[in-house]
Amino acid sequence: MASFSSTTVLLLLISLNVSAFFIAVSAGTFYEDIDIKWGDDRAKILENGKLLTLSLDRACGAGFQSKNEFLFGRIEMQIKLVPGNSAGTVTAFYLSSQGPTHDEIDFEFLGNLSGDPYTVHTNIFTQGKGEREQQFHLWFDPTADFHTYSFTWNPKHIIFSVDDTPIREFKNLESIGVPYPKNQAMSLYSSLWDAEDWATRGGLIKTDWSQAPFTASYRNFNTNACIWSAGKSSCSSASSAFIAADNSWLAPELDPRGVEKLMWVRRNYMIYNYCTDSSRFPGGFPAECQASGNS
Repeated sequence: MASFSSTTVLLLLISLNVSAFFIAVSAGTFYEDIDIKWGDDRAKILENGKLLTLSLDRACGAGFQSKNEFLFGRIEMQIKLVPGNSAGTVTAFYLSSQGPTHDEIDFEFLGNLSGDPYTVHTNIFTQGKGEREQQFHLWFDPTADFHTYSFTWNPKHIIFSVDDTPIREFKNLESIGVPYPKNQAMSLYSSLWDAEDWATRGGLIKTDWSQAPFTASYRNFNTNACIWSAGKSSCSSASSAFIAADNSWLAPELDPRGVEKLMWVRRNYMIYNYCTDSSRFPGGFPAECQASGNS
């Protein structure tokens, strides 16, 4: 992403009609940053808080939630996905607010038979409405080692990235009537669960429970973001922390190198795009599909 001076960033925020940000940078332990929400001992924090694992068996999966809520920022995690025959399993990693008109920004990793590629399913909900799915394969084995999955979310766009390679961009197109998530703070969630009725080849391949427990592993949860708490933002332009922070996530658009990487992924690894699925939208594609960068 392009690098911005503190003065440039402040001017950008003013031009976007957003209060200037105090950037809260966090790279603590899972004990400090995460709450286990369900799954009992299927969710474990290990190695003095530096490693977290979620497991799925026939009885139940597991999930966690960030202690903080965020309103814009860069949020990332290193994840090693379920190895071997992971068909029927879903590892979800997403930002979400609450309520019937919630906003949500999703990664879902759909398992597969041994040797077949994972499907990376992405979606964006605004005001409770999703149906903006794009799917990808990866250019590496996501079960062999940890890889970094991140959301960059600012008032101008949302970027999904894998190992700092952008795979999807969703731009703010409120000017043509497309809702954009900008008013609801979101927590980070992740879960491992059974979705054999749809996850692998539309449900044709079922979960092989003889392979259970299935386990996904997490480390290096990093945030460079504005924290929302008790109805207030942690933002303050006067803070020296804001001046010192890495504010590249505030860039209003991808730089040329980022665009090149994004197009490389779309050409070689995109396997589904709602903006080209005419069978789903016989009356015409959603408005954002007509705009450059979102389609």
